[in-house]
Amino acid sequence: MRIQVYRDPWGIPHLRAGSALELAYAQGRNAAQDRAWQIEVERHRSQGTTAAFLGADAVGWDRFARQARLDDTARRCFDRLARLDADTAAWIRSYVDGVNDGLGDGARRAPQFEATGLTPGQWQPWTPLGVWLSTHILFAGFPTKLWREEVVRRLGAEAIELFATDGPGTSGSNGWLVAGDRTTTGAALIAGDPHRFIEDPGVYQQIRLACPEFDVVGLAVPGVPGIGHFGHTGQVAWAITNAMADYQDLYRERLRRRGDRRHGGDALGRDVEALGPDGWRPASAHVETIEVAGADPVEVEVIETERGPVVIGGPDESVAISLRYPPRVREDLGFSALPALLRARSVADVDRAFDQWAEPVNVVQAADTEGGLLHRVAGAVPRRHRDNMLRVVPAWEPGHEWHGWHELPREGVEGVAVMANQRGIAGPLGVEFAPPHRQRRIQQLLDEPASWSGKGMAAIHTDTHLASARPLIELLERMGGLEGPEGLEGLSPEAVRLRERLLRWDRGMDAGSTDATAYAAVRAAVVRRLAAHPALSGLSEPPPYPAIFQPWLALVPRVAYALEALLTSRQIPGVDGTTDRLRADLVRSALEDVAADGGEPVPWGEVHRLAPWQALPDATDEQWPGLSGDHDCVLSTSSVPGVTDHSARGPAARYVWDLGRREDSLWVVPFGASGVPGDAHHRDQLPLWLQGELAPVTTDWNLLTEEKS
Repeated sequence: MRIQVYRDPWGIPHLRAGSALELAYAQGRNAAQDRAWQIEVERHRSQGTTAAFLGADAVGWDRFARQARLDDTARRCFDRLARLDADTAAWIRSYVDGVNDGLGDGARRAPQFEATGLTPGQWQPWTPLGVWLSTHILFAGFPTKLWREEVVRRLGAEAIELFATDGPGTSGSNGWLVAGDRTTTGAALIAGDPHRFIEDPGVYQQIRLACPEFDVVGLAVPGVPGIGHFGHTGQVAWAITNAMADYQDLYRERLRRRGDRRHGGDALGRDVEALGPDGWRPASAHVETIEVAGADPVEVEVIETERGPVVIGGPDESVAISLRYPPRVREDLGFSALPALLRARSVADVDRAFDQWAEPVNVVQAADTEGGLLHRVAGAVPRRHRDNMLRVVPAWEPGHEWHGWHELPREGVEGVAVMANQRGIAGPLGVEFAPPHRQRRIQQLLDEPASWSGKGMAAIHTDTHLASARPLIELLERMGGLEGPEGLEGLSPEAVRLRERLLRWDRGMDAGSTDATAYAAVRAAVVRRLAAHPALSGLSEPPPYPAIFQPWLALVPRVAYALEALLTSRQIPGVDGTTDRLRADLVRSALEDVAADGGEPVPWGEVHRLAPWQALPDATDEQWPGLSGDHDCVLSTSSVPGVTDHSARGPAARYVWDLGRREDSLWVVPFGASGVPGDAHHRDQLPLWLQGELAPVTTDWNLLTEEKS
């Protein structure tokens, strides 16, 4: 094989090979060497085998992965791909060969293997598909339908969308495209930042893939070949955000055991039937065993009805709910798009590649050096009854079947196009979208200068204006116009001073701002008081669903992320008197709560700290750095008001693709190119990321250092 590995000053791999297949091998081997622990954790997550080395805390995910048939779905998708697109299947196999050849070396560098006793395993041809699926299976937030069921049960059907907004369990992004007539070079710019749970190592890997057929820089997902989400081929660049589409359904099932009515473990795996619109039909059932480090094995019954795998309950429990999701139905994850994107030379090529996209459903923007622009939705969204999008629907009632697939919308681009998970181009395809604040703020900032350069985009990436603070601030303002105990006379002197402070605040959530901390404290107090109100307190005890779904079912986070709407436009069922009076009382009480604590608030960054996810948490209990931003800022570093000020979700990367000169493109990730603790490039980009700075994309091979084997 003719493979060369180069590194730039940040340790970012630039891979060059004699063919696309050799390059896929090189990418797989590089992922194994730089990110061995990360990709092996992801392989085990896709298989539902993480508890074997991470212990009992990982059983919940493993149970879900097995019940949802993630590994089996990946295998089916690969088998179909091998039948219909042999070239792409061979490309994936070559990547897997590289992973398997590199894992031994990578594992010797990563101390987590020794710490957990984990031995590197064997990747199968479908493992990259399983990694992709397990990464995105919760992306569309189907557990929100469980939450809405509880809202209807407790508050009535009219309240089903009372808390509708994107929340702590969803993923989003900012992305914007600036046409050439608005740039300093006359060529388009594409920029943005995907918002995900921040993981250490990071979910995105900066990489360059070059062979005689193509030369692409972009952000890869370790464990998956190619560059799916964010890439620049030199002639065309593309980027995506979460479309916030609804494309996964939950069905309430009625199950029974055929021929044996016994309950308990002896019945597990026996013949199961499910009631559908046409009567009782056989369901597949078998038992799998989850090995658990430091504990006894756990048996899991895996059942699948004609709707899909049962992910909650079973025939011996009071509830059974199945999940229907497109890759399981279509046996397609859209991987044929990946090599097509690498070979793209124009917007038309990118458009055709994304015609094959399946999972997850994204909004795509692209631009090429000839002035072509693209703004469209890509993925697979089923056509079905509106109730399927809102609730858990009864499997035995007709009318909830899928009937083909939506034709996905697209829009033209004039000057600027902004995508930030708002209800826009993908509106007909979803239920809950992000508030429009990020999109409007980006649009406002882009409208100011006459022309933009790539370096100027950092000012947008790092903007901290919090427009969603308006309703709470307006309630504070109204107190000044009221008389008696409802006005300022009813406040303590400390609360009056706090109110005045917040009215002077510039609504910037900068790390050094003490006013931002004061606002966050009042907001959190409002959230806790509203969640404790008798009208909502019935939702405070989550239903007895698996722990993996609890982030979508907890009342306080739901109130926190819907607070803007709850303080303005929505009538709250069960409130005695007017909702306006309740809101005023809540804010008044929250002011007093915070004022009573006394003392000067600390800077926002002292409490708003990064809280990344680590499969094996650092035993040193290190202090993570403070952050600017907040959930609805363009710099979207999400905390959960009323629960914690720490931020587990934020920009998993930032990028600027310059179509005038690719070498003027910029990028950064939260940590670094290496997943190996102690490596010089493990966290060397963290200072850049914290300051909103970006590293240059080096494209001149003469400026790179070749790695000698």
